[in-house]
Amino acid sequence: MSTPEPKPLRADARRNRERLLDVAVRAFSQDGPDVTLDAIAKEAGVGIGTLYRHFPTREALIEAAYRNELAKLCDAATGLLEEMPPDVALRTWMDRFVDYLATKRGMADALRAVIAAGANPYAHSRDRLVGAIGTLIEAGAADGVFRRDVAAEDVLTGMNGACLAAGEPAQREQAGRVIDLLVDGLRHGADGAG
Repeated sequence: MSTPEPKPLRADARRNRERLLDVAVRAFSQDGPDVTLDAIAKEAGVGIGTLYRHFPTREALIEAAYRNELAKLCDAATGLLEEMPPDVALRTWMDRFVDYLATKRGMADALRAVIAAGANPYAHSRDRLVGAIGTLIEAGAADGVFRRDVAAEDVLTGMNGACLAAGEPAQREQAGRVIDLLVDGLRHGADGAG
């Protein structure tokens, strides 16, 4: 017997949930894991009962906030390709990736609490990221602006390395320069390269 699909949220409930997630990301990133749920609910403009209806535990809120940030990043790949050429879309997405990593770093203590409670917020992160990158580099290869022999996993590793080596946000410029080199490497030897 299969589990029935949950009913879709009403528009107001969906907006409340999104506001709670946005506020939670900011709060856990800036104030750490001990920020009160009351403070999050108040800043989101909802009652504590609304918060608990959507997220029955602190850990559920933290995990949902992290996964929501990951989903926004990964889902952006397709939209960026609709708006701009593949190489510009990838570079724009990479900037968003740097922001995502900064948020993840800011939420590190809160995410450790989720892991200590037995959950794994990172379970599908790598697959989602590789899928988004794959979409972007495949579009670039099809347009002849990127090489065809590049694995999305390798691009993710390069981006992670650039961000880790550059360090904190003060070094964001350096991470950007290294990511520019990575994009240039994707272009080198492409079908349409001159």
